[in-house]
Amino acid sequence: MNGLVRTLLFFFLCTAVVVAADKPAVESVYAPSDVSLTTDPTSAFWREAGVAYLEKDTQGKDVPRFRTEVRMRWTKDNLYFLFICPYDELYLKPSPDVKKETYELWNWDVAEVFISSNFSDIKRYQEFEVSPQGEWIDLDIDLNKPHHEGGWVWNSGFEKSARIDTSTHHWYAAMRIPLSVIDQRPAKAGNTFRMNLFLSVGAPSNHHEVTWQSPMNSTFHTPERFGLLKLVDKKH
Repeated sequence: MNGLVRTLLFFFLCTAVVVAADKPAVESVYAPSDVSLTTDPTSAFWREAGVAYLEKDTQGKDVPRFRTEVRMRWTKDNLYFLFICPYDELYLKPSPDVKKETYELWNWDVAEVFISSNFSDIKRYQEFEVSPQGEWIDLDIDLNKPHHEGGWVWNSGFEKSARIDTSTHHWYAAMRIPLSVIDQRPAKAGNTFRMNLFLSVGAPSNHHEVTWQSPMNSTFHTPERFGLLKLVDKKH
């Protein structure tokens, strides 16, 4: 490697570190072993989780009425997410099918994780969605392609669970995502991912989109606005 190449490589690495350092970040807390997927936020597993809050719309305005809590944990094999979602009136797809993925699930009430370990091409990432009824879809997104929706045929093997609590007007969605489908690195504290989190709420006449990092755009698919998820050993 000649001096010029070495210098350019150093420059790009430093730039990536600076850019990453400027991004909002949340933490996923280590668990020593995998557990059965639960939507119970009072369980010991979820009490020790890292937390992110979805509290702004796509343009950065506060939406306190639909402030959503997302809890996050990791093991050597999996990432876990628990969405705790308030609602006024659910907008649900008729005749739900939880046995196979539901294309265009994003047109209904749904919780979404966009995540990637790829920092060299921010237009590549994976998308995971779960509805209050337990419907789901996973997508391998490549915005470099004109029809990136074609990534819906990808199958991650992620697990999901959902339930609706009508007494508190909350619904819950839990996900267990195999790390192997989004990252080729051995799982360890310090590993960082690009990530954003979203919630779609309500019928078209009263629709709300709630975000962790506002895309400042009409589409969630704005990877320049993703934040960071960092794996940590202990809850801070």
